[in-house]
Amino acid sequence: MTRRLEIRLDADRHRQLIELAESRHVSVSDFIRSLLDREYQEWLATQRAQAARAIAALSVEDVPEPNLLDQQLGKAYDPRLC
Repeated sequence: MTRRLEIRLDADRHRQLIELAESRHVSVSDFIRSLLDREYQEWLATQRAQAARAIAALSVEDVPEPNLLDQQLGKAYDPRLC
């Protein structure tokens, strides 16, 4: 299902929008959709890059040997819950 959106533009912006859409041989609606799609993809890429940087900045400790790990977990958690 599609939704209708009304945007009020001043005369200059409306003229610019028409010129841009006509220069690409698309309707104004298709032009606005393509702008939204492109802007969303750029925003999404920025969000993913920020998440990747946050993950890369995390400090990760080496996993100890299994016996030592078992002892550490045993001290940290009630073994009856595992």
